[in-house]
Amino acid sequence: MTPTAPPSLTIRHARPADLPRVAELAAEHAAYEKAAPPAPGLADRLAALLFATEAPRLRCLVAERPGDGHLVGYATCAPELSTWDGREYLHLDCLFLEAGQRGLGAGPMLMNAVIAEAHALGLTQVQWQTPAWNEGAIRFYDRLGAQAKEKLRYTLSVPHGPHTTRP
Repeated sequence: MTPTAPPSLTIRHARPADLPRVAELAAEHAAYEKAAPPAPGLADRLAALLFATEAPRLRCLVAERPGDGHLVGYATCAPELSTWDGREYLHLDCLFLEAGQRGLGAGPMLMNAVIAEAHALGLTQVQWQTPAWNEGAIRFYDRLGAQAKEKLRYTLSVPHGPHTTRP
């Protein structure tokens, strides 16, 4: 049986009750990208970032299937600063869909919602990264008209207490 696009998905901001499912999707996302799984308690940490402050920086959008309310995907984004441009942009941190939902129209719906978030914040650009091996995502982003820029992404864990980098 070939998966078919639902007649419509609802793209909306996540609610507190959605966060356990968003955490599950984030774990699926990490596995898909061959990364370590999120640490336990992700739903609680997301709740603090999304709902424990009057003006949260993080936004979480979910793709909800009609009828049963099952969340089939999510996107998270937050404003960031570009020193070179001297302005803020919206950083798309995550965009992920369940395997059976890819290629059926949910991705463009989530991206349109992210773009709407940028507009609502008065921002004129969205930036993100994807693994170089993720050819499906690259084709999707190319179809959107996005421009790829080659860079390597680094992470550095910050230990507790004073820290100095080694030369």
